[in-house]
Amino acid sequence: MKIQLTVNGKKVAADVEPRTLLVTFIREKLGLTGTHNGCDTGQCGACLVQVGGHAVKACLMLAAQADSAEVMTIEGLAPAGGLHPMQQAFRDHHGLQCGFCTPGMVLAAIELVNAHRDLDEGTIRHGLEGNLCRCTGYHNIVESVAAGAKAMKTGARV
Repeated sequence: MKIQLTVNGKKVAADVEPRTLLVTFIREKLGLTGTHNGCDTGQCGACLVQVGGHAVKACLMLAAQADSAEVMTIEGLAPAGGLHPMQQAFRDHHGLQCGFCTPGMVLAAIELVNAHRDLDEGTIRHGLEGNLCRCTGYHNIVESVAAGAKAMKTGARV
C-alpha cells in the first residue's frame, strides 16, 4: 500500500506492506537508525517517536497508521549543527551510558515537559515509566530531564 507522511519536516512517500511497523519503516526504509527496536512489545520505549506531536511507541504502530501524519524522530529534533536543550541536558548531566534508550528517553522527556508546568522528581519518574534503561539507574536521567525542562522553559543553556 502507498503511504505519504512527513518525517522530520520532509515529505515522504513509499510503498509498504500493510503489516509493516512504523519502527521498521523508519529504520529500514528511511535509514533513520536513532529510533531503536528494543523489545517489539512496547515495554522498553527505545522506539519512541512523536506522531502528530505526541510520543508513540513505533513498535506498536503500523506505518500505514501514520499515513498523512507528521512524525518526528530523534534525528529531526535538533537544529542543524546543534542540540535540542533536552539532548544537551542529557549530555551535560550524564543521562546516558550506552545510549540505546536515550532517543526514546529524550522524546518522552520533551512530551513530559510540554504536558506539565512544573516537574518534580516524582512527576519525572512517573512520566518515564514506559522507558527502560539498563545502565544508569535513572538518577542522572531524572537530573537530565529536570535540567532540560528548565532550559526548555527559559531558553537558557543547561
